[in-house]
Amino acid sequence: MKFIDEAKIEVVAGKGGNGAASFHREKFVPRGGPDGGDGGKGGSVWAVADENLNTLVEYRFVKRYQAKNGEKGHGSDRYGAGADDITLHMPVGTLIRDTDTDEIVADLTYHGQRVCLAKGGKGGLGNIHFKSSVNRAPKQSTPGEEGEARSLQLELKVLADVGLLGMPNAGKSTLITAVSAARPKIADYPFTTMHPNLGVVRLDENHSFVMADIPGLIEGAAEGAGLGHRFLKHLQRTGLLLHVVDLAPFDENTDPAAEALAIVEELRKFDPELYEKPRWLVLNKLDMLDEEEAEVRAAAFLEAVGWNHPVPDDRFEFDMTTPRLFKISALAHQGTQDLVRQINQYLSEKKRLEAEKATAEKAALEIAAEQPKTDTSVLQAE
Repeated sequence: MKFIDEAKIEVVAGKGGNGAASFHREKFVPRGGPDGGDGGKGGSVWAVADENLNTLVEYRFVKRYQAKNGEKGHGSDRYGAGADDITLHMPVGTLIRDTDTDEIVADLTYHGQRVCLAKGGKGGLGNIHFKSSVNRAPKQSTPGEEGEARSLQLELKVLADVGLLGMPNAGKSTLITAVSAARPKIADYPFTTMHPNLGVVRLDENHSFVMADIPGLIEGAAEGAGLGHRFLKHLQRTGLLLHVVDLAPFDENTDPAAEALAIVEELRKFDPELYEKPRWLVLNKLDMLDEEEAEVRAAAFLEAVGWNHPVPDDRFEFDMTTPRLFKISALAHQGTQDLVRQINQYLSEKKRLEAEKATAEKAALEIAAEQPKTDTSVLQAE
């Protein structure tokens, strides 16, 4: 199925039913009084995150979703029936934005998350609500409220722990194939990846993470050049970026260092926060070079890009701050297991630190809530 990551739709909630103005009519009951019931509520439109979906293709064909109106009220104190709600199932990772106000309506980040996109109108009041000691026979009732209507932009941002970054034909698809069960298209020409691919990298029963491969980037991607500019947003949710570099390009005139620096500049232009994400360097396709030439090319590349980071020291605890360098061959599976192992260590340590931080913040809030509040009025009087 073609990967669809953007769509525009219109959602319209139902109008509430009108209240009824009615009077009780029964034999031997003169002047029975008002008995008009309320109108039913209009149907609302809801979005629900569904982990079983991975595209927005359904919303490319159906553009308008309109809930039914509520039923009007009736006599004999009968209320109108409320209309059924409409539920739209969307992939986890969908960002919903109001196109008129540019407001973010919802960000669906976990399975089962439910958000109201357009609220149905309330039903109108029947005349039974207007009777009083001075108004025994009210004839007024209120109409039902109009339902909300919105034009929405849907954007799907894949949720992955690790994102692969690099020029076309750098070997990103080969890498995700080597370490996961994902099977993206692989060929010896650029732009074989036309849409993001997700792969689950599983080390054992208790340790796994999700890796995302996006279309290759070229210089000017942040301004719309090439294919990858549409998919840069998918890297915004990842916790770690792997910058994959082809050290053995087919074209001898290709400068891997210049291309790598251009990619980093595109990240900075597109989103400063994305630029600041942890980014590890992966030198790929070393199987195509002999050992001596591979070392020479790697050293020249690192000098050209200004790589001056020391080798991380993990003897006492995993180093979370120093960027890491890997020399691999994804095709021959050389060095991929060490890469996967260190990624898993990084993600596990990151999760542990985030849990500790959340626990500390919760404890601080509980302590603050338990402390007695100072009565400022007493202090002022003193």
